[in-house]
Amino acid sequence: MYKILHKNRFTIFFGTQLAILFGSLIFHTTLFTEKIVPVLFLINIASGLLMISHRKILTWFYTALFVLSLVFFGIDLINESGIGPNLTKRFFVYFLFYASVTYGIIHLVWKSKKVNTKVMIGLISGYISIGFMAFFLFSTLEIYNPDSFVGQLFTPEFTIADRLDALLYFSYITILTIGYGDIVPATPMAQKAVVLVSLTGQFYTLIVTAVVLEKYIRHSKKK
Repeated sequence: MYKILHKNRFTIFFGTQLAILFGSLIFHTTLFTEKIVPVLFLINIASGLLMISHRKILTWFYTALFVLSLVFFGIDLINESGIGPNLTKRFFVYFLFYASVTYGIIHLVWKSKKVNTKVMIGLISGYISIGFMAFFLFSTLEIYNPDSFVGQLFTPEFTIADRLDALLYFSYITILTIGYGDIVPATPMAQKAVVLVSLTGQFYTLIVTAVVLEKYIRHSKKK
């Protein structure tokens, strides 16, 4: 069983990321955000453990993050609140996890001698991880400083779950530099955060993609 999971660790990691992104299309927003998303994040961290199981220091680090997120989610679950007082603590744990994952993926791509399926899935997963980091950053700003973001999708009747779902959407709109204008940063802190996220997404796309293309072209010429 472990061998099968380890062999498909990149696919599992990528699959859980897609489930987090698009699960609200299937489930009710409140149910999905409060109950299902935390479980998917735990699964994602667990699959991250499989990805770096050969590196002892990172394994212990990921294990600590997994235990912390499990404890915080468990406390909120006991209090019957998926979005409880420990939400920002969970977001901080998730942020550390995806920051280290993004670094690890960049290192993997940089060291790989050729472009294969594993590298391509890792490349996409790294980009999605940047979007998650943006989501945790924007959500924390909105929680501690309400109305940091305003727009058509932030009407007064929206619940916290609705706002978080909207911020997840806004995170990827930002790194994709689409900018529909339905959500905009309304405070200087939020504006600086959006600029930082946009730059990070652009640097990742330009640098990492360029490295992958160079390796692919070089490998093709050798063939």
